[in-house]
Amino acid sequence: MKYNTILFLLLLMFGCKEGADQQNTTTKEAIRPELNLSEANRLASLPFGCMQTEYPNRLGQTLQDSSHLRNPKSLHPAFYGCYDWHSSVHGHWSLVSLLKQFPNINEAAAIRTKLTANLSKENIESEVSYFRMEGNATYERTYGWAWLLKLAEELHTWDDPMAEELSVNLQPLVDIIVQGYIDFLPKLNYPIRVGEHSNTAFGMSLAWDYAKTMNHLELQEIIKKSVKRFYIKDIECPLEWEPSGFDFLSPCLQEADVVRKVLTAKEFKHWIKNFLPQLTKPSFVMEPGKVSDRTDGKLVHIDGLNFSRAWCLYGIAKTLPEYSYLNKIADEHLSYSLPSIVDDNYEGTHWLGTFALYALNHSE
Repeated sequence: MKYNTILFLLLLMFGCKEGADQQNTTTKEAIRPELNLSEANRLASLPFGCMQTEYPNRLGQTLQDSSHLRNPKSLHPAFYGCYDWHSSVHGHWSLVSLLKQFPNINEAAAIRTKLTANLSKENIESEVSYFRMEGNATYERTYGWAWLLKLAEELHTWDDPMAEELSVNLQPLVDIIVQGYIDFLPKLNYPIRVGEHSNTAFGMSLAWDYAKTMNHLELQEIIKKSVKRFYIKDIECPLEWEPSGFDFLSPCLQEADVVRKVLTAKEFKHWIKNFLPQLTKPSFVMEPGKVSDRTDGKLVHIDGLNFSRAWCLYGIAKTLPEYSYLNKIADEHLSYSLPSIVDDNYEGTHWLGTFALYALNHSE
């Protein structure tokens, strides 16, 4: 009898402790990483260190004739660094964004000098000429296009003489990219639902931001029509299938992010209940993607996925405050990958700083 009583008490004590531990685990709030001056300096060091580094380089071009066989700096005098064209473009965006937020950032004067040198009128004219060469009209469609418009938006909204000059210099290339969207989206019968560069939702999301900021009504209308045509009837996105091995974008969450921007909050609330019903539960959990080898340029994509998941989740919670519990999941994703992006592995450092910064900008 005494033995049974003691056993019962031990089980009761263990069960209470286990329950308390589980409760502490579920209620403990993740610490949200902060974009302060120290973090800004760390992030700025990545694009600053590669924006004028020509090699290694992945051109990603289709050769029409021997005139295309030139070194990266000759082909792309503005955006030849940071391994590839789109990473160079968004590296420039990162530096502009950080300078706007932290004017006293380390190497501020040197960053300005490099931005002015790279985004000169003559260099942008050469970039325009590249897009006008035979076979190059679809170059970097739409991932690089999206980042180019994000860079243009960032310069336009910065009250700074240098930014005004660079914005004017960049405009001819911006015009080509905007027209590219206007011509392309109506012809795209089906969206591209992958977790890498060609994801249609991501390409439209950044373009929408630009169109809204610049009050470009034609681009807004085309994106809005395309978003509704592609996604408005989508239901029950299989979030449990994600991520694929090389994803740096979540097909489900990235779609939700662009739909969130185009619809009203009321419309979006109804849509997301059908599209991602699992998110409606405060008990929803999603673990950060795990990176097995950060020296592998494709496997390290998962760090980017964690950052892009974070900015999408922050966006949903901002639009629908009743989904505020998603902020904790976003914090966990951001915290998992943020400490690991500054190292000697160029495979990740040439681009991951931008994704980290974009997520941090959305966390505020």
